Formats: sequence, structure tokens, C-alpha cells
Amino acid sequence: MSQDELVDIVDEVNNVQSQASKFEAHEKGLLHRTVIGMVFTSDGRICLVKQSDDKQDAGQYVCPIGGHVRSEELEDEALLREAEEEIGSSDIKYKLVGRKIYNREVIGRKENHFFVVYKVIYDGEIIYNEESVGFEYFSPDQLAYEIKTNPSKFGDAYKFVYNNFYH
Repeated sequence: MSQDELVDIVDEVNNVQSQASKFEAHEKGLLHRTVIGMVFTSDGRICLVKQSDDKQDAGQYVCPIGGHVRSEELEDEALLREAEEEIGSSDIKYKLVGRKIYNREVIGRKENHFFVVYKVIYDGEIIYNEESVGFEYFSPDQLAYEIKTNPSKFGDAYKFVYNNFYH
């Protein structure tokens, strides 16, 4: 998604208020939707990708699927589009887990995101794009241990999703 593409600006209960460019939303801290897909294998392992150096959360593990919902795009459509872009397939099973506002300042942007979080089941090959430099599978126990003992390995947005929806 380019910086000039439009996103819907929403209120605290996810009602559309207006539209703005992605750039303007980040510059002004306007609340807008982002889909997050936490990827599980059918046997319960959790897949995380390591962000490339030019991204927020550089060098840290994050959810493999995540991105902005375009203006007037359905959340499920955005999830499938992002899955195709970020893991190489939209042939996924998914279930909405919940929604929650996440706000931070990072790399000169005011991210005020209305996270739309999904549990994704996918057993196929992960074909990550230029936003990632690798991936790893974790068992739930291993992930809980790693987050507790080495939290700097994980991006802040990922820890927010983990703590609010999976922990």
C-alpha cells in the first residue's frame, strides 16, 4: 500500500468518519484499521517473521500477516490480500479474534491503529516478501518462554497482540 492510498478514518467503535491518505493518517495520528493475522499450523505451532531493517520493529519477530485496510475495503478482503502479499498465499482458514486500538510513535510516524486481529490456520510454505528476512515456528510454550525471557526479540505491536488476544 503506497503512502497516498486512502484509508478509512474510524472512531473508537470502528465507525467510518472520513477518509485520508495513509501518510496523513500516520502524520496526524488518525485512527484507521489494520488487519493482523497470527499464523498457526494445524498442529498448533505459531509462525512469526523477522522484520527487515527498514521496517518498524526491525530485526524483531512479528505476525506474518499485517497491513492497512484500504478505504471501503472489507476487513476479510484486506486479510486475504495481505496474506497473498506477505506469506505468498491467500488459501488460508481464518477466524476473527477481536479488535483493539494500538497507538505508538515509531520511525517518525504516529501509528494509531484499530487492530482487527485474526487467527489464521496455514500449513503451506511461507514465501515471505521484502518486509521480512526470515521466519520461525514456535510452540505455544516456547513462545511464552521466549517472550518472558527475551522480550526484545519481539516487536512491540506483536507483544500487544499476544498479550491482548493470545495470552
